[in-house]
Amino acid sequence: MAKQRSVITTSQLSDHCPHEPSGRKATGVDPKIKASNLRRLRLIEGQVRGLYRMVEEDRYCADIITQVSAVQQALRSVARALMSNHLTHCATEAIRTGSAREQQAMYDELLDLIYKNAR
Repeated sequence: MAKQRSVITTSQLSDHCPHEPSGRKATGVDPKIKASNLRRLRLIEGQVRGLYRMVEEDRYCADIITQVSAVQQALRSVARALMSNHLTHCATEAIRTGSAREQQAMYDELLDLIYKNAR
């Protein structure tokens, strides 16, 4: 028989790692990591604009695909940095100090993030 997970939304974690727009914001974000992520995202934005131009100019498909792969890897890199911060600060705090419901909600959220990012 499969184990039934409780259905708790991440909004129940409002005191732990809140984020916008529901009023929740990340806690414990290292300014260096934030700056690094913003720099990476600006570079990715430029890469995506370059992809748009490549398609618009009917560039060779294999070249475009190579650039798409580079953008995907860059996004995965940002996601890994964000996941690391989330685990280090937000999840640790929720699991360490939260109620049983908040702890379970955080476990569920982490599993959901892992499943989404494993694709």
